[in-house]
Amino acid sequence: MANQTGFESYVVVHNIAKRHNVGTLARSATAFGVSELILVGRRDFNAFGSHGSTSHVRFRHFHSLSDARLFLKEKDCDICGVEITDNAVAVNQHPFKKSTAFLLGNEGTGLSAKECEICDFFVYIPQYGCGTASLNVTVAASIVLHHFGVWAGFGERTRDGNKFVVAERPGKQVRRNYCAETADSIIEERKLRKENASNGFFDESGKDDSPSNLLDALFGD
Repeated sequence: MANQTGFESYVVVHNIAKRHNVGTLARSATAFGVSELILVGRRDFNAFGSHGSTSHVRFRHFHSLSDARLFLKEKDCDICGVEITDNAVAVNQHPFKKSTAFLLGNEGTGLSAKECEICDFFVYIPQYGCGTASLNVTVAASIVLHHFGVWAGFGERTRDGNKFVVAERPGKQVRRNYCAETADSIIEERKLRKENASNGFFDESGKDDSPSNLLDALFGD
């Protein structure tokens, strides 16, 4: 789904060791306007931490990094590695030029040499305190995605009191702090749920993997 500014952002998930981090990544992705989460290799993940946000972001799967890179290049998209390298630029300098896919490293070892090869440039997140050598992958994703959204001029979501207004999830009753969208947007969300389920993305809890239960596992609170 293209942003009104014409720029899009993507998150590439390849070597994330803790699969429950993908659920939290999905939550950050929806907050900062990401078009798609791209899973490379394994399809399965744990939706824990997503708080239902997986129903508002598309998932796409590729078997290899090269396949994912080809897709992104067809979208005229830069690939940005989030890593402290010799030529990395501080993310607050906003070194972006066009739609960008962010590739985040493994929680322990960072980006591999193979992952670095597909990146067009690198950003790092400046730190000002002395207590840790690195950030959690989901925290790092939130920071870089926010900076990209600022650079790209993404429109801020409407607020209601002390919360941002969240689109209604298909099949759910409208709740407080949720808004009813247009009929077209609800149809689009239902289509999105079906696409994600048909593409084989599922919660690795090991429970019933029938389509209806997959949707409950992925999109429930």
